[in-house]
Amino acid sequence: MKAIVVTDQAAGTAGMTLTERPEPAPAINDVVVQVHASGFVPTELAWPSTWTDRLDRDRTPSIPGHELAGVVTALGYGTTGLSVGQRVFGLTDWHRDGTLAEYAAVEARNLAPLPGDVDFTVGASLPISGLTAWQGLFQHGHLHAGRSVLAHGAAGAVGTMVTQLAREAGAYVIGTGRAADRQKALDFGAMEFVDLDNDTLDDVGEVDLVFDVIGGDIQKRSARLIRAGGTLVTVVGLPEARPAHGQAIDFVVESDRAQLGEIVQRVRDGRLRTNIDNVVATLDDAVAALNPTERRKGKPIIRVRP
Repeated sequence: MKAIVVTDQAAGTAGMTLTERPEPAPAINDVVVQVHASGFVPTELAWPSTWTDRLDRDRTPSIPGHELAGVVTALGYGTTGLSVGQRVFGLTDWHRDGTLAEYAAVEARNLAPLPGDVDFTVGASLPISGLTAWQGLFQHGHLHAGRSVLAHGAAGAVGTMVTQLAREAGAYVIGTGRAADRQKALDFGAMEFVDLDNDTLDDVGEVDLVFDVIGGDIQKRSARLIRAGGTLVTVVGLPEARPAHGQAIDFVVESDRAQLGEIVQRVRDGRLRTNIDNVVATLDDAVAALNPTERRKGKPIIRVRP
């Protein structure tokens, strides 16, 4: 099969190459998915799991990408809950070969059915962004109606999901980003916008929940804004700052079939829009497309099969 592989961590996305790899075989509780579309997060090339297995052994050449939508072609021994020919989408294991390939072996529990009226490119755009937003807001942030949310990176792939899900839950959402992001953040449902380069973050006042995708000084300044009993949720590593009278939680997103079902249902009925930057037409074009010359405006999606 065709696959994109990486062998040199220092090279980043420039080190990606398209090559031939053996088709994967399904292990116990696995399925093999014929990948129709794959999502990609450029920062994953800095993750240790891209380069080593759980015992810290080198696993290169490795196939990046952890989001997919496609069709099940084979079942491993003991696999239940899915069937050959079924449309699926989901989030693959961090330490295994990923989705920038024509086929991927995935634990069945990491996949959810993809309804026939949802395009594969849309399905592949949902797992990391949608699950990160869902888990940060509801599992870790315990968000409910009447709360206020400060959503950093509100025009990005995760931020637009955070904004929409928080608004649907009845929260007041303040988005942040660069000046050029203002209209997009507002279009996705932010009720206010803070330009982090030119506005004063402290003018936001107290909020119940900060959803941090930036870290550093922005995280430290945000921690001071959290009212008593509030929460700082971050996905960029252990928090450098903690609220004086609240809590700080850093988490790594996990696949969850029920949550994927909730997310895709919201897409189907128009409550949730995806934020796709561009769709690359083929796997052959992906290496060049994943080395952007300008700032990304959403999630890049590779259509592996036409």
